[in-house]
Amino acid sequence: QVQLGESGGGLVQPGGSLRLSCAVSGSISLYAMDWYRQAPGKQREFVARISSAGSTNYAGFVKGRFTISRDNAKNMVFLQMNRLKPEDTAVYYCNAPSVGWKWGQGTQVTVSS
Repeated sequence: QVQLGESGGGLVQPGGSLRLSCAVSGSISLYAMDWYRQAPGKQREFVARISSAGSTNYAGFVKGRFTISRDNAKNMVFLQMNRLKPEDTAVYYCNAPSVGWKWGQGTQVTVSS
């Protein structure tokens, strides 16, 4: 089974930046890859998608602040997050929407002063 490992989260002040990484134990070259997030007491929500060809789509609340990218040779997906807001606080997860692998542990992002 494919394993997903998210990293790069942490505590950051409002307006700060973080770069999240998603390491996948198998090839991702054929798959679109997504980032999701889940805040306490809320459902998991879509954040960003990058297709196998490199096209991207974002949730409205990103408003140009986040950038998703991929490195197929390394089987990794990234999420560059800039101008972070307190409402971005959540556990962030990655997955392939077409196959729905077992969720990884996620990485905690906390935006607070």
